[in-house]
Amino acid sequence: MSPETDALAVSIIRGIAMDAPLKAKSGHQGTAMSLAPLGHVLYSRVMRHDPAEPEWFARDRFILSCGHASILQYALLFLSGYGLELEDLQSFRQWDSATPGHPEAGHTRGVEVTTGPLGQGFANAVGMAIAERELTARYGDNLSHHTFVVAGDGCLMEGISHEAASLAGHLGLERLICVFDDNGITIDGSTGLSCSDDVIKRFESYGWRVLVVG
Repeated sequence: MSPETDALAVSIIRGIAMDAPLKAKSGHQGTAMSLAPLGHVLYSRVMRHDPAEPEWFARDRFILSCGHASILQYALLFLSGYGLELEDLQSFRQWDSATPGHPEAGHTRGVEVTTGPLGQGFANAVGMAIAERELTARYGDNLSHHTFVVAGDGCLMEGISHEAASLAGHLGLERLICVFDDNGITIDGSTGLSCSDDVIKRFESYGWRVLVVG
């Protein structure tokens, strides 16, 4: 894939992230805008997945813990060939559409986990990573895969994420990757209004390997 194609894909994701919520007169564009490059790289280069076989056992799992940013996932599924059409994106957040306000497993092809309550998807990802380890130990590497979870500041403020992150570090779940969208802003203003945690030190204390990118 050429640099020009990469840039075009990112621009399309950002365009969808602006236009779909605008048409719906509701939605959250920020995370989708900021994570468009990362999402594109994950789906086009990093993650092992097959749109023709979305339930393939050895696929990598993608969980959007900050489910309010669902338009990011829908744009990625649209570009990756999971069956979403432009009409589905134009029906974002409408009743009975394939693109509801929060991702719903079993409703939209390619969505692994229903998310909404912040932190829930993070804990789901830890559980899925535990399951991957058990399956691989029992049946071999043919079932091994990675679990990717995208979390926002709201997810990491929730108690459930503290417990799940601690457990993941304790168990050494090396096939679990969390992407923290540290954009410094909430719906009410700066994240400093409600949280002053040092997220890097927090996760390092849990035993995670922490990399700062971007």
